[in-house]
Amino acid sequence: MSPVTEFVVKGLHPFATVDAPEFREMIKTLNPKYKAPNTDSLTNHLIPAWYAVEKANLISQLKHVLKAAITADGWTSFSQDHYLTVTLHYVRNGQTHEKVLKTKPVYQAQTGTAVAEETDEILEEYGIKDKVVAATVDNATNMDVAVKKLQILKFPCFAHTLNLGAQKLYNCPAISNWAARIRSVIVWMKRSHMAKVVLKEKQELLKLPKHMLLLDVKTRWNSLYLMMERFCKQFPAIQAAAIDPRIRKSMEKERLAKMGNYVCGTHAVALHLHTTVSSDKSPTCGEILPILQKLQKHYAVQEDDSAFTRSIKENIWKDISKRYQDADIKSFLEEATILDPRFKSKVDKDEVWHRIREAAIAAKTEAGADEHLEQGDTQGETFEDEDEEDYLSLLHCDDNLNVMDCSFFA
Repeated sequence: MSPVTEFVVKGLHPFATVDAPEFREMIKTLNPKYKAPNTDSLTNHLIPAWYAVEKANLISQLKHVLKAAITADGWTSFSQDHYLTVTLHYVRNGQTHEKVLKTKPVYQAQTGTAVAEETDEILEEYGIKDKVVAATVDNATNMDVAVKKLQILKFPCFAHTLNLGAQKLYNCPAISNWAARIRSVIVWMKRSHMAKVVLKEKQELLKLPKHMLLLDVKTRWNSLYLMMERFCKQFPAIQAAAIDPRIRKSMEKERLAKMGNYVCGTHAVALHLHTTVSSDKSPTCGEILPILQKLQKHYAVQEDDSAFTRSIKENIWKDISKRYQDADIKSFLEEATILDPRFKSKVDKDEVWHRIREAAIAAKTEAGADEHLEQGDTQGETFEDEDEEDYLSLLHCDDNLNVMDCSFFA
């Protein structure tokens, strides 16, 4: 493999980089004898050849995988081209692995049937169609239909679910009206050159961070909260700038600040949890029930809550509480939580342990039978009681157990 190819691919550099005079001069300086590839060679030969090798290696590895899960999502590029990306997740030798199988350009309406067919083709291409047991996707209707057609367990993206709940803030008339007023102030600040200059002066005078104001976008996660939070923190500077003779902008100081503080105070926990889940390098399903329990407590209406705060809490929790109510999903989450050493105390149900016990015995028996068949022993061996006890004792594990080691229960 060419070092230049690896540099371009892993560094996500434009292919045209290799044709830049400065790049070729640098390569010549480092090694006059080395002939760097051009864009044509990179595009039509080197990268396709490397891709073919990596793909063949991955297909070979996946032959040894028993069960796997996928994540799938559609997205649009800046040039308005549409793509579907499918990523595979599996456990091998006690280690989790994630492989992006394909980012596929799509040229038809992304109905549930179309997404199912496109995903099915990708899974067939890698020989893992029968090994995929679950899919994590967003809450879009077409994804729901697609996963049902693939006949695998659908697991809604938790971060996306939290965001949908957060967006219910827009359903509160008071928030919608005041957000519009705050938004108009921010737009005015952004569009006026003099307003920007004056705002920076006031920030420096008041010893506030010289941060730009943020504008919310309904489809961008947490953007309403972040806009409010930044507005509240910078409000002294904004108010000082608004009354400056050079620009003058009337504002309702107390009501704007009060409304922003209400939203920030009520929504801070949800943002923290959303950020934690999204930034975790190895998130597990065992986190979801404890987080939902925390949110339920946070959004419980208190006697001293104002009508405004009550409206915020009720709108958000009403949406979040109706998620993950499917019986299979609830059972899966209970098992995942009780197997996670960090959260196993959050679920105290004998029936959950019974399900896990039965799954463990079945998995052990099946694995033993397969092993004996491979060795030519058609009689097999009995799963003795003491073996069962030793095996099940691993489930009631100490705090060093990694939940991913028990992934065969999925």
